[in-house]
Amino acid sequence: MTPQRKDAARNWDRIITVARDLVDNGTPLQLNDVARRAELGVGTVYRHFPTTEALLETVATPRLEALATHGEQALHDNDAWQALAGYLTRLVEAQVSDPALAKVSATGENALPRTTELKRHILTIGAQLLNRARDTGAVRPDLADGDLVPLMCGIAYATHVHGDATTDRLTTARRYLDTLLRGLHA
Repeated sequence: MTPQRKDAARNWDRIITVARDLVDNGTPLQLNDVARRAELGVGTVYRHFPTTEALLETVATPRLEALATHGEQALHDNDAWQALAGYLTRLVEAQVSDPALAKVSATGENALPRTTELKRHILTIGAQLLNRARDTGAVRPDLADGDLVPLMCGIAYATHVHGDATTDRLTTARRYLDTLLRGLHA
């Protein structure tokens, strides 16, 4: 990949900073609004991000990458149950604390190939951790690989419905996940 000119890199950073702020504050992303707030021309924003979805996915990418890295590390944990529980905890915390990640995770179609790759990798790691925990007898044998995503989404959704502030949501999410994990533990 060709390095960006300094001004283009600066503009990219400004766009991402504004978009992150808008998403974190619950303001819908609109490229024209991002351009205005970043004090850039609309064409500049569209050159970097042809769609709102591409911008949102770019905002979520660092969190997706961190989750993938955490999952890869969890695969090396000798305690299969702790590895799975720790990974699921990190996933739920990320879903609850990062509005960009929650939106990107809920979308079936991705604008960027990198998003597709990361989401697939995160799901694969989750399945590997679950299979390892199941093989060691740490998890109920009737828990299927496909059950994890709906269960995690259910916790994230219930947390958003019943938690007000971010700190409340994290506490609520951890409590819900702890209850779920107790039910899954063999």
